[in-house]
Amino acid sequence: MTKVASHDEISKSLKSFVEGYNRNAQLKAMNRDWNRTVLVQATDISSQHTLVLRDGELTLLEGTAGEADLTVTAGSDLLRDLFSGEITPTEPYLDGRLKVLGREEDIIRLDFISLMIWGE
Repeated sequence: MTKVASHDEISKSLKSFVEGYNRNAQLKAMNRDWNRTVLVQATDISSQHTLVLRDGELTLLEGTAGEADLTVTAGSDLLRDLFSGEITPTEPYLDGRLKVLGREEDIIRLDFISLMIWGE
């Protein structure tokens, strides 16, 4: 049985993800022309966050902010573990627990960013 994560736990893991991204000069340079909005929402609790990538800088907002280019949905515990680097997205994506909606090239880029931040 999985433990439900709180909205605050998801927020903390997303902040860690954003900090890891923004400390990586190579990622920032690589993504300076890739402006995207990513909605992250839990399926089991009321929790939504928006990651905004503009000119290489990544920011985190509470709730929804405009139209998302990518939508990441999963259980709260999976989102917490994924964005804190405890797990990689591969297995939960393949078994359907993690859903990422958007253009395929955007999904691949988001996956690459997480690998660059946390490693394999």
